[in-house]
Amino acid sequence: MSLPSNLTMEILESALRESLFGMRSIGFCMACGEEHDHVEPDAKNYECNSCGEMEVCGVTYLYMCFAGWG
Repeated sequence: MSLPSNLTMEILESALRESLFGMRSIGFCMACGEEHDHVEPDAKNYECNSCGEMEVCGVTYLYMCFAGWG
């Protein structure tokens, strides 16, 4: 799995901080990079409202995968 071209580790880190310490629950589509709200931290394979692919994952799950923890 690789990050979409419009999604960086910096964006994931910012979204992770917002999810952990803020009031949002963020996820991203691995097909198109679209950001989604109301996504559980460990979610994977949810439907993307933008492209229709079943590629939306929670930011905590994604960060663990791409930071080498998964």
